[in-house]
Amino acid sequence: MQDIEQGIAALGKTCPLMRRAFKEAGLPPLRRSANNYAALARTITGQLLSLASADAIWKRLEELVRPFEPQTLLALDDSALLAAGLSRAKVRALRALAQALQQGEIDLAGFERQSGEQIRNSLCKVHGIGPWTADIYVMFCLGDRDGFAAGDIALANALALLTGEDRRPTPRQLEKFARRWQPWRGVAARLLWHYYAMNKQVGTGL
Repeated sequence: MQDIEQGIAALGKTCPLMRRAFKEAGLPPLRRSANNYAALARTITGQLLSLASADAIWKRLEELVRPFEPQTLLALDDSALLAAGLSRAKVRALRALAQALQQGEIDLAGFERQSGEQIRNSLCKVHGIGPWTADIYVMFCLGDRDGFAAGDIALANALALLTGEDRRPTPRQLEKFARRWQPWRGVAARLLWHYYAMNKQVGTGL
């Protein structure tokens, strides 16, 4: 939480948009996940799904995969994982990640000593893991204060709402815009998500 408060203070000094978002929405909640297979698997599970759908599928997976470790998941048949609500593509992704961890191709503990870009490149080599999943992992599992998910639709919608634009920015445009928030892009993202969530509650039309 100290990093978030420090980041928002720094962002507020240089960016009027961040000052406005904080003034209207307040301090965003702290969200941090463990740096393990289960946390990354949950991120993969939530790709392209609503929060409610992702949560429902994840609860079934937690009941099925006990303990939630690579070897436990690999021992299950595809039919069991599909029955929990996973798509075939996500089953393949979870298996590919589990195999990469078992074979030492991915070292989650080692990521804590690497840059966000290095981590992103390593994870995106795993079948089924794309930039969004890697970026969310860096932000929420490693707590990178400068991590940023330029492909996140909610972030794009939040910026459009904050700037008054009719169309949300493309990932490339959002990534370029976010450079002004370095080295606190992760904090800016949390504030944007919080701002968007608060405005959705009162009806934004987005």
